[in-house]
This record gives sequence, C-alpha cells and structure tokens, in this order.
Amino acid sequence: MVYNVGVPKIFEWNGYRFFFFSNEGIPREPCHIHVKKGEHLAKFWVEPMISLASSFDMSGRELRELEGVIEENSTLIRRSWNEYFAQ
Repeated sequence: MVYNVGVPKIFEWNGYRFFFFSNEGIPREPCHIHVKKGEHLAKFWVEPMISLASSFDMSGRELRELEGVIEENSTLIRRSWNEYFAQ
C-alpha cells in the first residue's frame, strides 16, 4: 500500500490505479474506490455492495472487468479505507 497525502493509492492493475481521496466529504461518503488509467476515470461503491457510481470514457466491458478486480480486492480496499480514515 502506498499512501500519498491527498490521494492514497491502494494498488495498480494492468495500468489502472486504484485510489481514494483523503478528503472524501463531510460527512464522509461510504467506502468506495476511484480507478484511473490515462484520462479514463470511474468510481465504484464498495459499501454496502460493489457497484458503479460514475464513469468517464470507459467501455462497459472495461467497467465489468474493473468491477471483478474490485471484488477480488475488496478486503484490501476495505482494510485500507478503514486504516486510513481511522488515523
């Protein structure tokens, strides 16, 4: 895990960067993850269940694949979120 101030990166996969922002609103939004590759961007809710929140310039196939990657890494994402925001 790499925590940079402002944009904690959780992991990378096939050139996609999975991260969250350190300022996630007041009150803080539920656990979610942002995914970026080049100018392509998406946001997925992790809680209460994994689902697409928004996307920019990503295909349906790409989004389905990313949803699967998030599902496979959901424990890491939730743990990272909880550890970071518990600080």
